[in-house]
Amino acid sequence: MLKRRSNMKTKDITQIALVTAITCILAPMSIQISIIPVTFTNLVIYLSAYILGAKKATLSYTVYYILGIIGLPVFSGFSGGFAKAFGPTGGFLAGFFATSFITGLFAEKFNKKPLQLLGMVIGTVIAYILGALWYAFTAKTSIMQGFAVGVFPFVAVDLAKMLIALFLGSVLKKRIKGNTDQLISAS
Repeated sequence: MLKRRSNMKTKDITQIALVTAITCILAPMSIQISIIPVTFTNLVIYLSAYILGAKKATLSYTVYYILGIIGLPVFSGFSGGFAKAFGPTGGFLAGFFATSFITGLFAEKFNKKPLQLLGMVIGTVIAYILGALWYAFTAKTSIMQGFAVGVFPFVAVDLAKMLIALFLGSVLKKRIKGNTDQLISAS
């Protein structure tokens, strides 16, 4: 019984660490289309939430966020530090906590893809709202301008990322689960 608990903890830590590492590798890659770049961050968040569930995915994102705040270049454009975390795009980074948790919650609770997609949409809308409001505040501009700059140009791309995550998520979940089970049993 004790061994099983230990293995579960090791398995959880292994999965969280793996997904955090993937996030740190992919999230900095970006395409600058406006003041706010298109990144892989939310795609990785959708996938991690689908694979790990709400709690572990949010913990993974928390580790990633802390690594970025302390200065590792894991945020978009290979940047990091307080200035990035609390700068004009910092609201989106903060909003991704909600994206991670809500997407993971819907992925855990519902087997139907339309409901899982709904979780991604709800989580993303919360990130959009926080991001646009924070952008408007820090850039000293209107809330509408915050949405015009930080949300509207990204809706179609983000929907595409959600669909990619929806279909890749189940495949990756099985692979990661199988690989971490093998790692645990080998140690």
